[in-house]
Amino acid sequence: MAETRHKTGATADREIAISRVVSAPRELVFEAFTEVRHLSQWWGPDGFSTTTRAFEFRVGGAWDFVMHGPDGTDYQEWISWTEITPPERIALLHGESRDDPNAFESVLTFQPDGGGTRIGMRTVFPTKELRDEAVEKYHAVQGGQQTLGNLAAYLTEIPRSGAED
Repeated sequence: MAETRHKTGATADREIAISRVVSAPRELVFEAFTEVRHLSQWWGPDGFSTTTRAFEFRVGGAWDFVMHGPDGTDYQEWISWTEITPPERIALLHGESRDDPNAFESVLTFQPDGGGTRIGMRTVFPTKELRDEAVEKYHAVQGGQQTLGNLAAYLTEIPRSGAED
């Protein structure tokens, strides 16, 4: 079940926080966020697909990609990783290009939760106005929830270590 929290504090009016428990071990969930062969299968809201132009998962590395909307609109995307702590945490900067002045910061956390993993996504925008635009124009909360839903569905399809063919 997806959960959205509203925080208080210095960044409260600039942030979105979403979490979801998925039925997969933390290491596999972390891998699904860190390997392009996985990301291209589930990344994005319902109806979107992703084309990767470049991918290097390391601190300072980048993922340069295009998200294709169901209406045919292409969205240029750029993610640069700023912190990687396997299998617990990933911090990143996400914008339309390398030098996007409106890029936002996101922190992904992966915590064991029963037999699954709780994924936390906390995003902080440079301004309240950019956060509000993301929520109102681009439906960022619903899109984030759908993206985690797509991940949850994908994780049920990929083989686990030690699984028999």
